[in-house]
Amino acid sequence: MTSRIPRDSRLRLVRPRPLAAAPRAMNQQRSRRPAPRPPEGTPAPAELARMARSGLAGAARVARWADAALGPGRGSATAAGRAILSDATVEWAADDLGLTPAQVRADWDTARLAGLVEVHGDTARPGWRLRAWDRDDSAVLRGWVALFDAWSLAHPEPEDHGPAAVGEVVSAMPQVLSFLQLSAGPVPVPQLLDLLQQRVTELRTERCEVDYGPRSSDTAHPERSPEPEPESGPAVPAPALTGPGAGDVPLAPLLDWALRALAAVGALTYGEGQATLTPLGSWAVWVKLEQICVAAQSPAGNIEQGAEDMLRGCAQLRPNAARAEYRAWLAARPVGSAVTELLDAARGEDALLRGLAFEALRVVGAPAEPEVRAVHDEPTLRPYALLWLAEHEGADPEDAHEVLTRAEATWLWVDTAAAVADHGEAPLLVRHLESAVQPTVPALLNEVRAVGHPRTVQVLVALAAAHPDPALAKAVRRAAFQVHTGG
Repeated sequence: MTSRIPRDSRLRLVRPRPLAAAPRAMNQQRSRRPAPRPPEGTPAPAELARMARSGLAGAARVARWADAALGPGRGSATAAGRAILSDATVEWAADDLGLTPAQVRADWDTARLAGLVEVHGDTARPGWRLRAWDRDDSAVLRGWVALFDAWSLAHPEPEDHGPAAVGEVVSAMPQVLSFLQLSAGPVPVPQLLDLLQQRVTELRTERCEVDYGPRSSDTAHPERSPEPEPESGPAVPAPALTGPGAGDVPLAPLLDWALRALAAVGALTYGEGQATLTPLGSWAVWVKLEQICVAAQSPAGNIEQGAEDMLRGCAQLRPNAARAEYRAWLAARPVGSAVTELLDAARGEDALLRGLAFEALRVVGAPAEPEVRAVHDEPTLRPYALLWLAEHEGADPEDAHEVLTRAEATWLWVDTAAAVADHGEAPLLVRHLESAVQPTVPALLNEVRAVGHPRTVQVLVALAAAHPDPALAKAVRRAAFQVHTGG
């Protein structure tokens, strides 16, 4: 008895479409929270952008010169395999622009931090913000905020302080900036120093950095149990902190360095024993505080979660709401540690978190490039990393999948299907067939068997159970059995 089901026509897929991220498990209504208003007295965005353009005029000038003079086939901007200006290029730019070599190097570094120049490996090229510099106020403001975020790189740090002490001050400065923003006026440096000392003490307490070194009384009487020091004992000087392995750390020079660095990027004015946020600095601090408040008001409290829990909390949000959560979560953390945490979450077994982690890395942008480039050889992360790098380098998201080999695209299809099977509904898994690069189901099954994804059997079984076509479901079940038995 022969089947009356026409087989060939049912085993053909629709026209291939670009690979897409796993659909969200469920939809959620858009937030109706009204757009927050900046504090009274904050200039309009157009005026803020004018201030940013003025402060970054030198950086934009050098970036435009490099675009014209060092384009493809006209020269190289790099030296010693790094994306820095060579000595010859610096002299060339100084002659053309009427600047000193030191000014050229300083403006070049500022252009890199502001995203006017993008670094890719050992080459540098004009960034998209430079193209939109004269017409897009939001691009200008985002460029200035990128420079503001990198304030600790804009001014040389004191040479006589270790990296641990400098890192503590960098971690503590957001609270100092928040205090300056709330004060809405000049604040004496001694008051800022006291606040910085308190915050550094809190950071060390959170890390349980307690000095357990022997005291003089314990050394003289080792058989005696430790007792509290009398109140008349030696006290720690106010402007210094102690910690294991660090000794006394004077904070006044580090605060002076931090304030000078922030003044160098235009975030505040510093002089005569006091500091005051500029309108740009006050606006940027308010934006970051608002982002943190938005995340803190979310149902899952994502700002306080680790990367994995944060991504799970964002899995049920619409794309725009999820990106807002990513921005707020990132605003509350140093970029380097946030990127590391996201990549660690991407290495887990949950394919949905893998896709969401790279969506969050798209929000990070250029600062995440070195870490993403470093993991693009890991089999689990390679397709995601290649797509991220292609989009970061200017490829259209609809065409970025073309950088993948056939095997990489098939592996990504299986990984995305695993995310849909774990968190989506059956119709979503059936529709996921449309994103396969293979034109027919037999071709897809052959390449899926060969690609060696650890979730291949589970994906094929779920697809067979979900698909309404009996012939196709039978072929998929047979392929799942063959993979399971090693056939």
